[in-house]
Amino acid sequence: MAKDKGARRPRAEAPKGFRDYFGAEVTERAEMLRAITEVYHRYGFDPLETSAVETVEALGKYLPDVDRPNAGVFAWQEEDGDWLALRYDLTAPLARVAAQYRNDLAMPYRRYAMGPVWRNEKPGPGRFRQFYQCDADTVGAGSVAADAEICAMLADALEAVGIPRGDYLVRVNNRKVLNGVMEVAGVLDPADPEKFAEERGIVMRAIDKLDRLGEDGVRALLGKGRMDESGDFTDGAGLSGDQADIVMGFMAAKRGYGAATVARLHDLTSGSDTGRAGVEDLETIAALLDAQGYAADRVEIDPSVVRGLGYYTGPVFEAELTFEILDEKGRKRQFGSVAGGGRYDDLVKRFTGQAVPATGVSIGVDRLLAALREKGRIGGRVAGPVVVTVMDRDRMADYQAMAGALRRAGIRAEVYLGNPKNFGNQLKYADKRQSPVAVIQGSDEHARGVVVLKDLVLGAKIAESATLEEWKDRPAQVEVPGDDLVGAVRRMLAE
Repeated sequence: MAKDKGARRPRAEAPKGFRDYFGAEVTERAEMLRAITEVYHRYGFDPLETSAVETVEALGKYLPDVDRPNAGVFAWQEEDGDWLALRYDLTAPLARVAAQYRNDLAMPYRRYAMGPVWRNEKPGPGRFRQFYQCDADTVGAGSVAADAEICAMLADALEAVGIPRGDYLVRVNNRKVLNGVMEVAGVLDPADPEKFAEERGIVMRAIDKLDRLGEDGVRALLGKGRMDESGDFTDGAGLSGDQADIVMGFMAAKRGYGAATVARLHDLTSGSDTGRAGVEDLETIAALLDAQGYAADRVEIDPSVVRGLGYYTGPVFEAELTFEILDEKGRKRQFGSVAGGGRYDDLVKRFTGQAVPATGVSIGVDRLLAALREKGRIGGRVAGPVVVTVMDRDRMADYQAMAGALRRAGIRAEVYLGNPKNFGNQLKYADKRQSPVAVIQGSDEHARGVVVLKDLVLGAKIAESATLEEWKDRPAQVEVPGDDLVGAVRRMLAE
């Protein structure tokens, strides 16, 4: 008889579209989020944590490129028939919280939140199904002063994490303006808002892809459709040439300064009350920001910003990094968007039936981290812990006491807990941990009341170049009194 095969071993790899984060990446993310949340806190926002799981009904049909409740999200059906899903952003859960606790929260409610979100989309290079967001929102404020404040706070947050002024731009538009343009183009009927809804959705998503597809790609999506490099065909909005010209004119409405852009938008929305109201909102936002010192070099009006999510109802904004990087083919290009948001006055209303205005912004944490690495703000050597090596197995308590003394002094330290038989392996471990210092005390050093400190950073430098002038007067290994362990390690770390 054939021998039964055992169960197949699982593959040791993350699912497609997901990734693992290790020490330095997690540390860098935590430090960046701390800088951002300090800005949010300074503006008077409070933290909020919500469940990673929501009902599909609560999440709603707002993801771009989907037309089914459970498409685009990771969803499953419970035994009682309810559909649940992993949250696809941090805004939809906020709307549920604002409705659920509306009698307990001080309105306007100002909150910030951070954490992973999940989207069941086709993964690709740099495009993951799980990623981090960091949001700030104001619920219950109908004035566009709240939108202006979000834009100012976003600019401050970017500067706080190390993106200097001149390397970013917060771009602002208004969905009302776009609706006015669509009304003029004949794809929005104020008397029947549901009419042409599918076409408008395609138009908005097409405009949102301008930086990726270019004018020709967007125009194709406004018309019959577009085939991408993989051969996949995306249906277009079916607009006529004249209708497409109006939309493309809107996207090209940006002028050299804000007032000229606003004037052009007034012309494009002529005959639409909604469009006129949207342009007036933009004028107010620009005036409020200018009064606070946020000029066009930090925040500007840009009609090409529409945002892909379907729940925005008014001002929308994106933070774009303007410095150049090299792509995978060595070509220069701008880094692009790292944050976006806008006003969503109807999201809470879905739960309460009452109008509750809201506005907010979401920072793409992974994108911003990648930008900081490009700028050289992070990504250098991240020091590991001081490693206390083990020379005598029966003196483990002494080694633990050394590590404890270092920790009480605020120095990160650990005792080597592997097999201590091969001392060379202990130093290899310390190198792999990127440890700056190794502490060594054998029986001879113990009898004399001293410890040996090995400068692993200096040792690595000497290994690179034995003639390196800046290191020649510093010994890579020193012997110090045992009672000076903490002070000596401090001095070595400082050097």
